Amino acid sequence: MNDTVIKADGLSLTFETNDGPVHALKNISLEIKKGEFVSFIGPSGCGKTTFLRVMADLERPTAGSITINGVTPEAARMARAYGYVFQAAGLYPWRTIGGNIRLPLEIMGYARSEQMQRLQHVLELVDLVGFERKFPWQLSGGMQQRASIARALAFDADILLMDEPFGALDEIVRDHLNEQLLKLWAKTNKTIGFVTHSIPEAVYLSTRIVVMSPRPGRITDVIESSLPAERPLDIRDSPEFLEIAHRVRDGLRAGHAYDD
Repeated sequence: MNDTVIKADGLSLTFETNDGPVHALKNISLEIKKGEFVSFIGPSGCGKTTFLRVMADLERPTAGSITINGVTPEAARMARAYGYVFQAAGLYPWRTIGGNIRLPLEIMGYARSEQMQRLQHVLELVDLVGFERKFPWQLSGGMQQRASIARALAFDADILLMDEPFGALDEIVRDHLNEQLLKLWAKTNKTIGFVTHSIPEAVYLSTRIVVMSPRPGRITDVIESSLPAERPLDIRDSPEFLEIAHRVRDGLRAGHAYDD
């Protein structure tokens, strides 16, 4: 049985602009297996978000190929194979938290009873039970982002694509949400693709870390994590954690060996 969920082979993407072509991605080859938590890390402009957007059929590659569950990203999107969490929570201010989370289910035509059942399930997953009648402005930034994750989980896609979802939050809130995300992943067994700028976040969350370099975006290293599945926050002080973080940092430094 083939458990490959996402497969990129020689994938490149060039944007045509008024100032000439911009090579966003070059010759990306990567396989992500079912149930993996894969982080993409690299400096701004390295193409990590662009790669995630290609998976989600928000951008189209100009060379090479990519499949999601063995089909094109477009077919995977039509089959609702993934949920997508953006950098900003993107909640509609005029809808309650429950209304925001139910929105994709409404669009997909789920019956009201099914919507409410799924709403309660994902509220429990992200620890927001009791807040469904609140409006986004009544919640903290961290709670809003949890609601955004719940919305992406509402239709129970097997793949969760997350584009720097905690980047704008303070360190204490971010640590808490990192812990919660690991628990959520353990409960749901989703396949997660996660974009971040943070080395500690990438190492703490991931089963594999994909290090990318800029101009054009390339994969410079793929690091397998040797950390156990159970990861309290203080694991970040362990020699194993620091060793992986050091390798990520070395990969980023090597990828930055270009002239400004």
